[in-house]
Amino acid sequence: MGRKSDHNSSESQGEGRASGNEASSGAGPPSPSIETIRRMRRRTLLMVLLLLGIVFLWRWGGEVDRDRPTVAYSTFITHLEEGRVERVLLRGDEVQAELSESVETEVLEAEEPVEYDRIRTFLPAVGDDRLMPLLEEQGVEIVTQPEADFNWWFLLLYALPVLLVLAFFLFFFRGMGQQGQQIMDIRKSHAKPYEKTARATVGFDDVAGQKAAKRELEELVTFLQEPERFEGLGAKVPGGFLLKGPPGTGKTLLARAVAGEAGVHFLHVTGSDFMEMLVGVGASRIRQLFEDAKKSSPSIIFIDELDSIGRKRGAGLGGSHDEREQTLNQLLSELDGFEPHEGVIVMAATNRPDILDPALLRPGRFDRQVMLDLPSQADREEILEIHAREKPLEKEVELGEVARGTPGFSGADLENLLNEAALLAARRGRDRISQEELDEARDKVMMGLRREGLALGEEERRILACHEAGHAVVAAVLPHTDPLHKVSIVPRGKALGGTHQLPEKDRYVHAREFLEDRLMVLMGGRAAEGLLMDTKTSGAEDDLRQASRLARKMVMSWGMSESFGQLAPQEGDGNVFLGEEIARRREYSDVTAREVDEEVRGMVARAHDRATELLEKHRKGLDALVEALLEEEEIRGDRVLELLGVEE
Repeated sequence: MGRKSDHNSSESQGEGRASGNEASSGAGPPSPSIETIRRMRRRTLLMVLLLLGIVFLWRWGGEVDRDRPTVAYSTFITHLEEGRVERVLLRGDEVQAELSESVETEVLEAEEPVEYDRIRTFLPAVGDDRLMPLLEEQGVEIVTQPEADFNWWFLLLYALPVLLVLAFFLFFFRGMGQQGQQIMDIRKSHAKPYEKTARATVGFDDVAGQKAAKRELEELVTFLQEPERFEGLGAKVPGGFLLKGPPGTGKTLLARAVAGEAGVHFLHVTGSDFMEMLVGVGASRIRQLFEDAKKSSPSIIFIDELDSIGRKRGAGLGGSHDEREQTLNQLLSELDGFEPHEGVIVMAATNRPDILDPALLRPGRFDRQVMLDLPSQADREEILEIHAREKPLEKEVELGEVARGTPGFSGADLENLLNEAALLAARRGRDRISQEELDEARDKVMMGLRREGLALGEEERRILACHEAGHAVVAAVLPHTDPLHKVSIVPRGKALGGTHQLPEKDRYVHAREFLEDRLMVLMGGRAAEGLLMDTKTSGAEDDLRQASRLARKMVMSWGMSESFGQLAPQEGDGNVFLGEEIARRREYSDVTAREVDEEVRGMVARAHDRATELLEKHRKGLDALVEALLEEEEIRGDRVLELLGVEE
């Protein structure tokens, strides 16, 4: 009920959660160089010295002699009249005197008298006509000096503004130079070398499943380590490897395994690192990347998320993207242009190969296109074993059973499932992970968190139980459906309940009988609502959407309609570019479209009627299952079969 997800229609949603699918983030501003740090230190030292000079001028620039305290002019006259002055120095309006003996003198800078034998004072502004006669009368030695033309305060007053202006222009032009240097640095490649450490190194033994992909990349490693085995036969190593597949299937993990096994210079970068607002930056970074790789050849370049720069050129309603197309053109030239790039192998990964430019995919550029599919049941078990190496499990845990119950899960989903189970066990205070935590983690990954605070009324709970019981009864009785695992009315995520089926094996070819039974299972919820509650609810929204999509696929793609026979009036693959989609002509008429709609409508209606008949036949077991769900909320598949009286 609601938006639930059965195993038969589940799809991987776990991009970026695999242990190896770490898209390298875009590099930030470049780190300051040693020369830049030295310039900053010299600039700081210059500012400190300038500040100290200003403080020195302010504190000591106007003083001539720190040993001569300044006294009042009247005090100086008193000493002179009493005959204590032996020698005076006259410099402008300043008078410096040497006394015959040390005496306590009232100093202007001190609160109490200070004993000094040298003093200093200044002539009154109006002058003193009796000073010279008094000096001659006392027989004092008189020394005169002209007033100094240089004045520190005068220099500070006029030189400081000039120094400030010069400092401003100096810092301004240096800042301009640094900005120019940053503009030049923006053209440099953001590729990072792979650093091999004991903890972070990944090998092919750490990658489960994907046997064909591993074999292709192991051959690359063998060529790099033993080139004579191939060169003797005239073989050349492919210049490009393109890893493509759904999110979370281990593309970046395989690239890390190659980096750990190859033992050569390895550079990794993401496609978005080439794109900037400035035109021409991406192409410049491509050139720089290949130049760096050639200097250390043999070397490997890994470009993650290639579709960021490798999209089809000239596509779209609004025209092209000049910067991206220039970047792509430069990449094409470096891959297989006029000048060879011997010694450089390019690996790339994408989950959107359908939008890549055809020129990028031709032999000579990406010679090997390695497809990574969602893991099979055996592969899922191997992946679980790898991720469970450092997780303590209870003895009764069967990873094979977990693998069987997770069809459509990617490697990233499986890793997340085990991690969620470990978190649940830790939350409950356990020291080992049990099957209960694994089942609950699986439901959490597939359907979302349990909605603890959702309070449903009794009528809503009964409608929900009827709906899910309808799905469960039809799934348990029909012969061509996957075995029923459990039915639940516990709200999770956006779903208010769910009916879970576990396939006995992975299916790659679906027979018509299986698809028709699948339609009946999808319509079982709506049929139970009408049979038991005589109503229709919004809880069948996702069921109706899935049923309509499946029926249309059966009619338009798989030729399973009586009206159309072996014809498949489909429109072809969907196109992501609006301009091409508008230009594409539909390959069938309006009359055919109307017939397709009628056939789809009839197919869904027949599935609903057959599901209703089946529920009427097992009405007693259906009622018992509804009451059990209202009481227990979750019921396993074997218990459902007991209530229905059906043998396994």
